[in-house]
Amino acid sequence: MDHQHIIKKRIESIDMVRGVVMVLMALDHVRDYFHIAAKIDDPLNLKTTTTLLFFTRFTTHFCAPTFVLLSGTSIYLQSLIKSKKELSLFLITRGLWLIFAEFFIISFAWTFDPFYHTFILQVIWAIGISMVILGFLVFLPYRTILSIGLVIVLGHNLLDFLEASSGFKASVLLDFLHSGNFKTYRLFENHKLFIAYPFLPWTGLMMMGYALGRLYQPNFNQTKRVKILKILGLFLLLFFIVLRFVNIYGDPKPWTLQKDDWVTFLSFIDVHKYPPSLLYMSITIGFALLFLAFTENIKNRFTNTLLVFGRTAFFYYILHLYFIHFFSVVIFSLNEIQTLKSLQLNFPTEGYNLPGVYIVWITLILILYPICRWYKTYKSKNKDKWWLSYL
Repeated sequence: MDHQHIIKKRIESIDMVRGVVMVLMALDHVRDYFHIAAKIDDPLNLKTTTTLLFFTRFTTHFCAPTFVLLSGTSIYLQSLIKSKKELSLFLITRGLWLIFAEFFIISFAWTFDPFYHTFILQVIWAIGISMVILGFLVFLPYRTILSIGLVIVLGHNLLDFLEASSGFKASVLLDFLHSGNFKTYRLFENHKLFIAYPFLPWTGLMMMGYALGRLYQPNFNQTKRVKILKILGLFLLLFFIVLRFVNIYGDPKPWTLQKDDWVTFLSFIDVHKYPPSLLYMSITIGFALLFLAFTENIKNRFTNTLLVFGRTAFFYYILHLYFIHFFSVVIFSLNEIQTLKSLQLNFPTEGYNLPGVYIVWITLILILYPICRWYKTYKSKNKDKWWLSYL
């Protein structure tokens, strides 16, 4: 049995978890466009949120880091069947394609602005630039890539102290790397760049995912892999609890005592995503590794459904944004649209309560499933079409 066949067989657990991530991600974006308070308040605002609203947002925190981690794992698995040169070229070209897609396909999905007054750099940009960087680094030894990833993930929050210092002003480069927490840059007249995802921590996390890929080598014992995943997951959660309790390093937003123990607990787990802090990555990846471990041997109709989304992730990502925004415009915004410019970042000024959001979310998933299943079948029957590996 060759490497490619074994990798294809073992990748199911990764694709299934990726499918879970895609489904949860849609919930957050449906909330963005359909929740009545989405435009006026933060669901993690402890003064105004409810437990259900808080966890509707908090649960979706697991999406981006898990997806980036598993992207790195998939890159390692590709390294087992591609030469270093082939892998490097693929990563660089795919990374550049993802950056292009973020600028011109996904930004339009968010804004519906054909004149592109706003370009938005989010998770696809972060994955793309990280792939380009890893495309150059794949020639380095495994341990070197692991070490660089560890240094970035463990050490990038040292920049928090610099960024919090009096009179600090980030350079353009530092904004792209770490400091650009929703920073906006004017490109030229009436056009701006919005940085939601400074990429340095995400690149480090992708490198850690690359290192994780060694557990999925064809000759790696499955029982041992599951045990290691459990140990790593539990370690990260314990690491999160201890470091968060110390409340000095690992997240720019310290937790504080609140009006009662429950809200204090919410403050404790409310960690920083933009960019992802060490503590944010610890709690999300900790649970992701445990989920990988416990679902490795589960296969049923439900997991097969999730596999469809996991194996059509980028296609699904683009499609779900267009569907969500289009339906929000149809339902909420037709009476408000005066000009094309008014469509920029067009979130509704009215909306549904949380049960309504969940109904829209479930409906969206039901609509997308047959489309993604068709595309998955199309891909499997047309492996000779090189461009399908980019979508």
